Amino acid sequence: MILESTPIGLHCPRGGFYIDPNRPVERAIVSHAHTDHARWGCRHYLAAKPSEHLLRMRMNDDAEFEFLNYGESVSIAGIKVSFHPAGHILGSAQVRLEYRGRVEVVTGDYKLGDDPTCESWEPICCHLMVTESTFGLPVYRWQPQSVTTAAINQWWRESRDAGKCCVLYGYAVGKSQRLLAGLDSSIGPIYTHGAVEKGTQAYRDSGVAMPETTYVGSVDGKHDWKGGMVVAVPSAHGTPWMRKFGRVSTAMASGWMAVRGARRRRSVDRGFIVSDHVDWPSLMQAIEACDPESVWVTHGYSAVVARYLTEQGRQAKVLGSSSRGESDEDAEAEEHLAESEAES
Repeated sequence: MILESTPIGLHCPRGGFYIDPNRPVERAIVSHAHTDHARWGCRHYLAAKPSEHLLRMRMNDDAEFEFLNYGESVSIAGIKVSFHPAGHILGSAQVRLEYRGRVEVVTGDYKLGDDPTCESWEPICCHLMVTESTFGLPVYRWQPQSVTTAAINQWWRESRDAGKCCVLYGYAVGKSQRLLAGLDSSIGPIYTHGAVEKGTQAYRDSGVAMPETTYVGSVDGKHDWKGGMVVAVPSAHGTPWMRKFGRVSTAMASGWMAVRGARRRRSVDRGFIVSDHVDWPSLMQAIEACDPESVWVTHGYSAVVARYLTEQGRQAKVLGSSSRGESDEDAEAEEHLAESEAES
C-alpha cells in the first residue's frame, strides 16, 4: 500500500506527505481550495495549477506552493504524483499516486457531468480508489444542469415581474460561480455578496468567463433593488444585511434540497437541487469506470456505500473521518465575511 489512514488524514509514509490533512503539517497535497480540504498553516502545499488563484487567496502568506498542470507528474521519494480533473470546483483534482506499478487514487470531492466553470472529471484506472460519499444514498439523483438553470432563471423572471429582488444562496467558492455562469443577465442586474465577489474575482483571474456583477457593498444605500439577482452565502440569510433589498424572494441551491423539508428548515421560498458532489448513480458509475480492486469510502454515507459495494462483490471499507458534508464547505469563512458585510 502507498497510503495509510491516520487521525490527521491520508498519509504517504514513503513520500512524507499528507493528502487533505485535517490539521497543519509540513507537506500537504491538496485536492482543491475548499477550507475543509486545504488547511491553513501547512508549510508546503502541492496542488493542481488551476487552483492557484483560489489557494493563494486563502492561505497564509509564508506558505510555500508548488503547482502542477493536470496530467503533469513529479517524483517524491520514487512515488509518481499527478493531478487529474475532479469536476468539483475550479482546480479540483484527483490525486494519482504510482509506485512500482501500483496505482492509488484519492478523488477528493468530485462530480460527473459538464460544468462551464471547471474541467470535467475523468476516470483513472487504479488498484485503490478513495472516494467521498457525501450524497451516497439512492434518493440523491441530480437533474441535468440545464433543467435546474432554466428553473432558476424562470424564478428570477417571475420575481422581477412581481417587483421583488431575488436572493440566491450558494457557497462562496465553486457553487456561487457555477450559479452565476448559468444566470440569464438579460433578466436584470446581478449583484454579489462580498465573499462571493472575492471568489468570483479569483475565477476571473484564472480565465473563467463570468457574467458582469456588482458588489453589493459598492452600491448606494438608496438603490432600487427590484428585479435584481443577488448571489449570497447562506450565512447571510436572516441577517440585518438582508434588509436593504426590500421585498425579496429567497432560494437555496444545494444537494440537500433533494430531501423533503430541507427548504422549510432553511426558511427560504425556493429550493434548487444543485450539488458539486456525485449523486448515487454517478458514484456507482465512477467506481465502475475506475474499476479498482478495493475502495475506501469516506464522508457522508460511507457505511451504506461500503456495504453496497461489498454486496456487489467489491472489496470496500469505511475510512475513518470526521463528519463532513456539503453544508460545511467554507462555513467558517462565510460566517466571518457575512459579519463583515453586515457592518458595511
